[in-house]
Amino acid sequence: MDNRQKLEKIERADRARRIAVKTATYLLLTFWALVVLFPFYWMVLSSVKSYSAYNSEYIPQLFTLSPTLQNYVDAFTTVPLARYFSNTIVFTVGTTALMLLVTVLAAYAFARLNFRGNSLVFTLFLSLMMIPNELVVITNYVTITNMDLRNTFTGLILPSVTSVFYIYLLKENFEQVPDQLYYAAKVDGTSDLKYLWKVMMPICKPTIVTITILKAIECWNSYVWPRLVTDDELYFLVSNGIQEIRESGFGRENIPAMMAAVVVISVPLIALFLVFRKAIMAGVSRGGTKG
Repeated sequence: MDNRQKLEKIERADRARRIAVKTATYLLLTFWALVVLFPFYWMVLSSVKSYSAYNSEYIPQLFTLSPTLQNYVDAFTTVPLARYFSNTIVFTVGTTALMLLVTVLAAYAFARLNFRGNSLVFTLFLSLMMIPNELVVITNYVTITNMDLRNTFTGLILPSVTSVFYIYLLKENFEQVPDQLYYAAKVDGTSDLKYLWKVMMPICKPTIVTITILKAIECWNSYVWPRLVTDDELYFLVSNGIQEIRESGFGRENIPAMMAAVVVISVPLIALFLVFRKAIMAGVSRGGTKG
């Protein structure tokens, strides 16, 4: 009986310890989630406050009893936010599509085509990741300027259609596909492009979806390169467009409308991530695991 009581006491203590650890973990995660999400809440809250109500608050209020959507109307009518939005869509879709084409073909070539110097070429290719981005930006700027492509969508898109990291990620995923499938396809007379389209891409779909979404997010948030090669407002993206709105005085005078504009350009990325978050996690974990 004494041993049984001791065992029960130990089990109760262990159970209490696990409950305490789990409770502390959830409390910490909840606190951290509130810290992370509060700026988004404040952004949305500010965007639905009227201009007069916002300016009359000597102490910022954490809620409002009279929300309004007028700020969203002002964001589209007072400044050319719709144009910035459409420019960003063109830039994001064009860049992502070309990048996906280049990445898939390059990754397949490195993973499946046995040409002389494959390993050496890929090693040299990976070494490009060691070059600082600042040097690449300077070189690209000089090239685009010499080609007279400033203030054009071509100049915006071309320098961003390749990614060493995405090619490496997809190559590692392609190499996980058994070689027997490739040999069987070649015996049946299947071409490399058909094998890539019918076999490799469906099997590696999670990784392809992942790099597509990550590239789209990268393009949508792009700031430095569009700021360098565009000084014509007709080609501004949402990133440098918002900066232009702030510098013009509208964003400084009408903070609620500025917050409404920021909410509008943030919603697509948030929705994209929420819809495809499982695919992103699965693609990254699968692409980085061999065997």
